[in-house]
Amino acid sequence: MLLKRIRLVPLTPAGSNQYDEECGDKGESERGRNFSPLPPILHSPFHNQHFLPPSLPPPTEFLMTDTRIEHDTMGEMEVPASALYGASTARAVENFPIAREPVPASVIHAFGHLKDACAQANEKLGKLDPRRAAAIRNASQQVADGQHDGQFPVDIYQTGSGTSTNMNANEVIANLANVALGYAVGATSQKQSQEGTVHPNDHVNMGQSSNDTFPTAMHIAGALALSEKLIPALTKLAAALEGKSKAWDGLVKIGRTHLMDATPIRVGQVFSGYAAQAKYASTRAGRALAHLLENMPIGGTAVGTGINTHPQFAENVCGVLSTKLGIEFQEAGNHQEAQAAKDSFVAAHGNLKTIAVSMSKIANDIRHLGSGPRCGLFELMLPAIQPGSSIMPGKINPVICESVMQVACRVIGNDSVVTAAGLGGIGSLFELNIAMPVMIDAFLESVKLLANVADLFVDKLLDGLEVNESRCHELLDQSLMTVTSLAPILGYEKSAAVAKEALRENKTIRQLCLEQKILPVEALDRALDPMQMTEPKA
Repeated sequence: MLLKRIRLVPLTPAGSNQYDEECGDKGESERGRNFSPLPPILHSPFHNQHFLPPSLPPPTEFLMTDTRIEHDTMGEMEVPASALYGASTARAVENFPIAREPVPASVIHAFGHLKDACAQANEKLGKLDPRRAAAIRNASQQVADGQHDGQFPVDIYQTGSGTSTNMNANEVIANLANVALGYAVGATSQKQSQEGTVHPNDHVNMGQSSNDTFPTAMHIAGALALSEKLIPALTKLAAALEGKSKAWDGLVKIGRTHLMDATPIRVGQVFSGYAAQAKYASTRAGRALAHLLENMPIGGTAVGTGINTHPQFAENVCGVLSTKLGIEFQEAGNHQEAQAAKDSFVAAHGNLKTIAVSMSKIANDIRHLGSGPRCGLFELMLPAIQPGSSIMPGKINPVICESVMQVACRVIGNDSVVTAAGLGGIGSLFELNIAMPVMIDAFLESVKLLANVADLFVDKLLDGLEVNESRCHELLDQSLMTVTSLAPILGYEKSAAVAKEALRENKTIRQLCLEQKILPVEALDRALDPMQMTEPKA
């Protein structure tokens, strides 16, 4: 049933373009979602006038939009005529105009993969007829491919089980399937639904609950993001750092501990440490992936008991997903744990936090070693990629390192979100975690930021990074801590006295030793050879 409904919408000549810019047809949202051309007000999570951004002008004109009336267990609901979703989604859109950002697209795509696998499993187990199964599978694949991202407007900050997003997927897939079977959009939402249609609950959601599908979609989306984005980016980072380590292994610089001069170290050794951190980071990303692959909640349905599903359903779904996506998913060993808690995600994101900490160490060291160019350390020369100041001409800043540091701040903050969302009494309550949407949003943001900034760190910084050899030699020669190599010969106390006198008289260790003839020249040369100080010796 189509209606012409008049809604109060600010569309003054001055305000119309402003509305489009702030909340309407952007083509692609900040989260990378390609929205379909629905009427901007009805399609938006804040189409109710009460929730319009306060910066918009008061309504002075009316916009007429097409709607249809759908029916669910709560009664009638008005839905945009061009929407593929139904009454449950429309209710959620009106109920949760909070972040005004939809659930990440990768979660929606994961739902597409999941619903496809569920339809295959139900057909194989004799629960779903081949005709409906084929239609659901085709529709689900369209969702997985991102063809209908704009039909998923439900806010991140919705019901903590993700029920609204699961129903959004069920409704969109059911309508796509029904259209393919020759029925109209909304065919199953009428009081007298037509026989042979695909129902969002009875067929698309067969053997499932939001309580096991949303967390399963979380596992799929998180696993794909880790395997396809973060692990390759960290592998690339490790390789780039390893390359620098080998290229610069013949160059010696002064080491530093407590921000103070220490004994010499090869530049290659420094970068070998960074490369090892990046390799461990890749390993930790793999551990995070393992946490998500081994504990799939699907099959637990409402409270982990598997009510209304086939005993072999979960095993079949995981098998289909593993074959389709090329990574091995395993049914949860205990469905009560998998749904009541989200320890797998807390542990997985703990690895992401450690990766962020590792990357912050690498970036911070490099920006300090590149400080200068006249009044800093300047042992490294960072590539100049943009002017550093709007007032100081010629200034260049370590902007890529600063970007890494900011990503680390965000990931550490996201770890607090994931941890809090998993806490007993906040997210994890009795038989269900009820803070899952915010948990997966934070998790996926961390993966995206770490992967992107790791790629950027290689492309925009490491590839153009150079060693300032003359500065390394200058600082090495001036360091008092080269006296450490004399301690086995002169003893600790006499060596300390030499260092203090050199500092007091503003001389190098070599100068003072030669003047005072502390050692023969050849013995002194051997003892103060910087390269010899960078390896153990008997």
